[in-house]
Amino acid sequence: MPRSRSRRAAAHDASAVMAEAEGIVMARSHLAEARREAEELCADLPWLTTGQAEDLTRYYVDRRIDLTRRMLRATVRRADELRREYETRYAELRGALLRRHVAWASGVLACATGVNATLWLFTR
Repeated sequence: MPRSRSRRAAAHDASAVMAEAEGIVMARSHLAEARREAEELCADLPWLTTGQAEDLTRYYVDRRIDLTRRMLRATVRRADELRREYETRYAELRGALLRRHVAWASGVLACATGVNATLWLFTR
């Protein structure tokens, strides 16, 4: 048992590391994309001085990253809301299914008991 626990813990740690690495790669990708877009914007504005272009690039990247963060937070918040709604609905459906199975099993048991009692009376 301890060996399987350590394997599960190692698998969980590995998946956590992979998720973190994926997050870092995605963040770098968004940053590079924002920087590329800012540089394209500055290229379309040839009258900007080098300092102005750098300031505009920095401002654009900061705004873009802030927007991305807000969008991701909203997405995570909505995903949590949906998860809670689905878990609640799943629990309701599971309870209803369990009640139906218990009702059917009780009915079958009652019928079997009735048949058994009837046969016992006739064979007596």
